[in-house]
Order: sequence, then C-alpha cells, then structure tokens
Amino acid sequence: MEFGETLATESISEKKCTEFVEALYSKAAVPGGGGAAALVGAIGTALAGMVGNLTTGKKKYAEFEDDIQRILKEAQALQDRLMAMIDEDAKNFLPLSKAYGLPKETEEEIAYKEKTLEECTKVACSIPLEIVEVCYKAVILQEELVGKGSKLAISDVACGVQCLRAAMISGWVNVLINIKTIKDQDYVNDVNSRVKPMMEKGVEICDRVYAEVEKQLL
Repeated sequence: MEFGETLATESISEKKCTEFVEALYSKAAVPGGGGAAALVGAIGTALAGMVGNLTTGKKKYAEFEDDIQRILKEAQALQDRLMAMIDEDAKNFLPLSKAYGLPKETEEEIAYKEKTLEECTKVACSIPLEIVEVCYKAVILQEELVGKGSKLAISDVACGVQCLRAAMISGWVNVLINIKTIKDQDYVNDVNSRVKPMMEKGVEICDRVYAEVEKQLL
C-alpha cells in the first residue's frame, strides 16, 4: 500500500521522523514538497519558541518580558498551524493527482477534465500559499528576538530564520509548479500580487537577521 493511501486513518504529522523521511524518499504522491515545507517551517517557528522560553523570567531581559510572552503565544499558534498543514497539504494534493488520470477521449471528457484540473490545482495551491504567509509571520517574530531574546540562544534565531527561509521558498515553488497551468488569470494575478512580495520581503528579512546574528557571533 502506498503511503498516501493511509491518509484516511493515519496522520502524516504524527509519524516518526524516520517514517516521514522514508515516505518522502518513496514514490508515493504524499507527503511531498508542501508537507516538507510545512514541517521545516514548524521547526523554524519552534526555535523562536525555544529562544523565548530560554529568555522568559531572566532578570537581564525583564524589560522585554511582556513581548517575550506575546512572542511565545504567537509562535505556538503558528507552529500548530504549520504542523496541521502537513496533513492538509497531502489531503489537498491527492484529488489533483487523481484528476490527471481522468479520461479525455470525448469533448465532454476533455472539458470535464480541464475544469476538474483547474479546481483541484487551486485547492492544491492553497496550503503552499498559506505556508508562505504563516512562515512570514514567524520570520517577524524571529527578527524581534534578535534584540529581545537571550544572547545565549542567538544562534537558534539564525537557525530558525534559515529554516523559515527555506520553508517560504519551498512553499512558493510548490505554487509555481502548479499555478502555471491555471487559466483563471484573476486568480493568478491575485496570488502574484499578494504573496510574491511577502515571500521576497520575508527572504530579505531572513538574510538580514542571519547576517546580524553572524556578526554578533564573530
């Protein structure tokens, strides 16, 4: 049985790390790049939580305590959402993979397949798009932690933004491979105008934060 066929009864996000990686390595349709992006994003967000937890309660950072508590609450919510998206991405992609196998012998079949592919492609793009948006919010938290988090954990901020950077790019490229087949130009224009600038700005922030952390460590 292919890994993707077990989705009805099993959660990908609850698999052991070794099982998840083995599933990625296989030829199964899911999990794929979207699920991997969500997991990496969750890891990058969890590192923000780690820094926050190592900072809270420390007298040296007492002036930032309220901010740290807010960051911890927001990071937890973002992390939970990204973990949930691992299974949601797999669920959303399976209909698209099946739609490619629809017959196209008659004009009616061709029209139905085109319509179905268009609808399923939009659904398949929804989670990768959200991955970019959620990871961007997590990047902002990591950026704040550069100045407010414990210096003993500053390297974890750098690790976190690098994970989030990879997750954002991975989410976006999973959109790009599918969106080029969508004929609904209004949808395409909305995605490009809404998400692409966010992705680009997020990557820029990640690079800047990493450079600042590296500067502090050298």
